[in-house]
Amino acid sequence: MATVKELLLSKDPAAGIMIGNTAVVRAMIESGTRVVTAYPGSPTPEIATAIATMPAARRPFYFEFSTNEKVATEVALGASLNGHLSCVFFKSVGLNVAADSFVQLSHMHVIGGMVIIIGDDPGANSSQNEQDNRHYARLSYTPLFEPGTAQESYEMYKEAARLSQETGRPVMVRMTTHVCHAKEKVTFANWSGSPPDFAPSFDVANGPYVPVAGHVFPLKKEALANREVVRKYANESPLNRFIDNGNRVRGIISAGLPARSAQDVLDGVPNAPDILALGIVYPLATNKVAAFLRGHQEVKVLEELDDFLEQEVKSVAYDRSIRSRIVGKTTQDDWMGEYTPPRVAAVLRKTWPDLAIEDDPEPVREITPRPPQMCPGCGHRTAFHAVKQALGSDAITVGDIGCHTLGYIEPYGVGQVLLSMGHSMGTAAGLRLFNESRKVLAFIGDSTLFHAGLPGIVNAAFNRHNLTLIVLDNGTTAMTGHQGHPASGDNFNGATEAIDIESMLRGLGISSIRKSDAYAVKRLVPMIKEALEEDGVSVVIASHPCMLKEVREQRRAGVFKDKMVDVSDVKCTLAYSCVSEFACPTFQVDDEGKVTTHPDLCIGDASCIQTCPSRAITAPRPRRQEEDKSWPLNVLRYT
Repeated sequence: MATVKELLLSKDPAAGIMIGNTAVVRAMIESGTRVVTAYPGSPTPEIATAIATMPAARRPFYFEFSTNEKVATEVALGASLNGHLSCVFFKSVGLNVAADSFVQLSHMHVIGGMVIIIGDDPGANSSQNEQDNRHYARLSYTPLFEPGTAQESYEMYKEAARLSQETGRPVMVRMTTHVCHAKEKVTFANWSGSPPDFAPSFDVANGPYVPVAGHVFPLKKEALANREVVRKYANESPLNRFIDNGNRVRGIISAGLPARSAQDVLDGVPNAPDILALGIVYPLATNKVAAFLRGHQEVKVLEELDDFLEQEVKSVAYDRSIRSRIVGKTTQDDWMGEYTPPRVAAVLRKTWPDLAIEDDPEPVREITPRPPQMCPGCGHRTAFHAVKQALGSDAITVGDIGCHTLGYIEPYGVGQVLLSMGHSMGTAAGLRLFNESRKVLAFIGDSTLFHAGLPGIVNAAFNRHNLTLIVLDNGTTAMTGHQGHPASGDNFNGATEAIDIESMLRGLGISSIRKSDAYAVKRLVPMIKEALEEDGVSVVIASHPCMLKEVREQRRAGVFKDKMVDVSDVKCTLAYSCVSEFACPTFQVDDEGKVTTHPDLCIGDASCIQTCPSRAITAPRPRRQEEDKSWPLNVLRYT
């Protein structure tokens, strides 16, 4: 069986089982994409994982993780303005960060072509909302393709790249979580084996690229004219497919995953509605939609999240005096969650109760919900343990996006407000105004600090806000797969100069900075108390390597000392501090009420020992007696 690397780099036609995120990488290669940029965020990081399987010397394009989505978009734009086909990808809410630059793109002549892959997240599997980025396509006059499978993701990327190069305008490909991660056998075409050879070709004559007042209206007219060129293309494109089930009474208009789910649940159903499965969602293929409406008495618009297609379809019907009955969303539940086959079956039954869709078999057993939690050995846990001891009961804590967001859950209860990446210092500053009675503490991770945190920190220093920031530094972008960041000393392509966070903050004019290993609770508690009493901006940097990453790397290197802590039955007073306050998942309570350690979870980091009031947690011991009795390499000395 061919490896992912072999499939991606094969010159000959090939096929393999893969997720949508992997399939688009082959499409990048076949399309002649030269520059790819990103900021990590689910559901798209596996695109970079697939790229990483190719040795840098054989990789037919340049790739980087940029510091945030806006910068990634701008790097991709610059490459396209220089004649190179480029691509940028990120998650749903990442488009908000990129929006300031993104909304300008369709007004510019991107001579090399540019594809924007957006990973939307119906169901909010890994996001703070269910943002529907189809609205951004309409807002910015940007064509939008929406695949429903891995094969379609591959095919639509190639077509989006071709269309972008032909029109000189950007094209979006919207891949939802299910499409990014679902597997199927994907068939590839051939590839020349070498990237296209284009000389840099930036020329101001291809502009204007400066949207000052005198240029705005001509540029907007061109963007609107291009939209109609693409609409004509959409009316003729085979990416918008008519699935003829022989039913001229009922029809379904859908796209992406919902369209595929409808095909699944209607397979073999008598008198199944016809389906218009749209691959190009914006601009809408109005002639094709109008013809479908005229050919059916009732049409269900089936779509996840917002009523984007529904509004467009009803507009077509109104403008062209088409009397077909159009059924869209009818309840609040219709606006939420993924439209997988069971969900689509329920929606279609509600629309047409007489439709003979078979019931799904009952699940064999209910799966107990598992709350999210920080990993064993996570330095954020000990940092929060210290914070809880340092803060008064009336203190206000402001969280940010990252692993440390989980500090909100019990028993920590730290991070009572959450908005977006990098918001913590700005929001905390607002909470501190006209507030002399309650301390305000903000949190931010090291990766988020560079992504979007710096403006809020600069603002707090500039405007002399009185608040404390705790930087939770674990040396990586942990939440999305351990990608590098400017302070980690490595980027996607190798080693790089690390930016020292403390020095950077001092350069911003912040003088009150304290630093400690996050495991050192006894040092952190007084540091946080002192910082909270100071005027102006004070910072505490709590640093400890991400232990999930650390242990994985040590195991790969064969140097991990496989040890675990234990709980002494003699010393344990059943205070349950390890469970109810420290809350490392390693600690379990058995049927007799005793505290035990789970052998599959404990990594022997020993950060828990200091949290037990009865000193019942033992030093890490070998899991097997013949092992070396030294402490494991993954434990940092912090006492």
